[in-house]
Amino acid sequence: MQKAFEKAVLALKVGEISDVVDTDSGAYECSRVQEAAADWIPQTSRLFRDSATYTHRPLPGLLLFVLLLQLFLLLHPLGSPGVDRFSFSPTSPPSTPFRDTPKQPPRVAATTATPATMGASTSTGNPSPEEQEQREQETLASASLALPLLRGAFSRSSASLAEALSPPPADFRSDSPPVPPHLHGLVARLGPAIASLFFSDVGPAGDAAGWLGFLRGFNRCCARVPASQSLALLLRVYAAACADAGAPCGLQFHPDEDGAGGEGKVVGELAPGEIAVLLWMCWVMAWSGSGPGVSGGQEGGGKGEPVLLPDVTHLVLSALVSAGAVADDAGVWGWEVSRGGKGVKVQEFTSWVLSTAAGLGNCLSRYVQERFRSCAADPVEERSVSTGNTSSCNPDVYLLTHGRAWAISLSLRNTLSEKFLSASVIGMDTEDLLYRSSVHGKGLSRFWSCVEGYKGPVLILLSAFSRSGGDNVDADQRWGIGILTEEGLQNKDTFYGSSASLCSTYPIFRMLPPSGMTCAGHFLFTTADNSLRPYCASDLAGKEKNFIYCHLHPQIRVYEAKPKPVGLGFGGTIGNERIFLDEDFSKLTVRHHAVDKAYQHGSLIPNQGYLPVEASVLDVEVWGLGGEATRRQQDMYKKREDIFSEQRRKVDLKTFGNWEDSPEKMMMDMISDPNAVRREDR
Repeated sequence: MQKAFEKAVLALKVGEISDVVDTDSGAYECSRVQEAAADWIPQTSRLFRDSATYTHRPLPGLLLFVLLLQLFLLLHPLGSPGVDRFSFSPTSPPSTPFRDTPKQPPRVAATTATPATMGASTSTGNPSPEEQEQREQETLASASLALPLLRGAFSRSSASLAEALSPPPADFRSDSPPVPPHLHGLVARLGPAIASLFFSDVGPAGDAAGWLGFLRGFNRCCARVPASQSLALLLRVYAAACADAGAPCGLQFHPDEDGAGGEGKVVGELAPGEIAVLLWMCWVMAWSGSGPGVSGGQEGGGKGEPVLLPDVTHLVLSALVSAGAVADDAGVWGWEVSRGGKGVKVQEFTSWVLSTAAGLGNCLSRYVQERFRSCAADPVEERSVSTGNTSSCNPDVYLLTHGRAWAISLSLRNTLSEKFLSASVIGMDTEDLLYRSSVHGKGLSRFWSCVEGYKGPVLILLSAFSRSGGDNVDADQRWGIGILTEEGLQNKDTFYGSSASLCSTYPIFRMLPPSGMTCAGHFLFTTADNSLRPYCASDLAGKEKNFIYCHLHPQIRVYEAKPKPVGLGFGGTIGNERIFLDEDFSKLTVRHHAVDKAYQHGSLIPNQGYLPVEASVLDVEVWGLGGEATRRQQDMYKKREDIFSEQRRKVDLKTFGNWEDSPEKMMMDMISDPNAVRREDR
């Protein structure tokens, strides 16, 4: 009975499947086969699971299932016509014959339509190599700038890319060092040099090939590449602009000999004056994108008010000292850029940029993006914007000068870099000046009354001069150092903080980040063989965290066998700080980096030596970098503290009880008449 039933089911289902098979052509409809299989396979499975039917004979049921499976597989010949009907797109999962799926219409060859972008025609089938390259270039360019902005910039600037990439005309001046006469011609040739190097194959705005060439040029100068490669592109632009302007330049460009299409190599040597001009060119790039849009320039593209260039002597001197062209001794105080001297090779200059001013390589990509962004917005309005910068025309009156702010911005790779970059162009907001010793008075107590409650990034600048009679440093020489921390100051008798950086601001610029961290923000670790490997969290677990020490006299003084020093310190240990400013802000002590494990090694003063250097403090500045929100929080904190102080001053006599029974009255009576006879209460 069971065998007859199995044969009947098998014959019935084979007949259903045979109905959908075309014996003449060998083709079959996948959907109908799947529908039939989805209908009878569950029925057969239920028969297998029926314990009343197959309790004593499970083997025939298994054989029947295998037979049906083999029959189904025979209906799927791999080489038969129409096998492509079972193919599926990568975006949708393949349908299995054992799943109940809805019927699908027969698949036909679909046409792949691409949007017509900048004159590109639609294509059918597989995209052409040009279309594939265009998609790749658009994807790469969208990581740097939005494609709608790029399309707008291309449609408006394709006729004259050289003009669109040129900075606004201005009269640049500098007090120290003096501006060479060829600087204005170099800045004027900046746009044509970029256009000829990267956008030489750009066609009309309606041409697809022109759009592709525009994308290629944009990605060549703005795509994310290693810092050394971006710096090489900047040097190429500088060399091309100097050649067009007839300015002296010791750089030569050597293209790839194998013709592989690489960017080639820049070789040569940069003189001190050329380094200053290169730095000024980079600052002009930042100024053209970050300068204030204030109307008032002369009509017809004339020059507006003069723009004061920042002092870059400390940066030039830092590059020369790093390359060994100038000795790090007393001669740096009287050194001038116009003096000339030994130059710096390109390899040595690249090493200095990567270690001290890593942000210099991003000037080119940032400049091109800003020019295209402004061109896409409104090129007519951009051309009419005044180049007058009233803030930068004012002389530097603070320790945080425009040149020092720009040097700090080049050494940082975080959000504070934008803050200092804006300060180098338009100056710092005076509301961010928390404390200045020449205004608020010297002393730790006055200092603390101004910075207390500020929970944000802080920059502390110190200006001092070495005292006469020093053995390891020349006397009567002025120098400056700074401390940058992203945390607020706290009144503690121990070191605290998680991260901070030291910097030498004058006469040489150096940035000393926390130990184990490079200036570019990447962690490195030195192994036993003096090689560098990536930072691991366990590598610096034993490093000291003695970043900041700020200790005032407590309000309630108690006896201390070993009192903690009162003052402001950074690095080292208590009593042996790397930088220590005393309580009166009159003496500054700087020790050798051997006593410090919190900050990187390096000298903060030229010709520092191993012995402690004691100097007289000239001025102290503290700049708050947290913005308006942090200032409001500090104001609220100060108001709350003022209310508490006022409450503590008020004395409510009712809380002391009866005056006649108070111990204070008894003491006053004893003092007034100590010989009076008093009976002791028993």
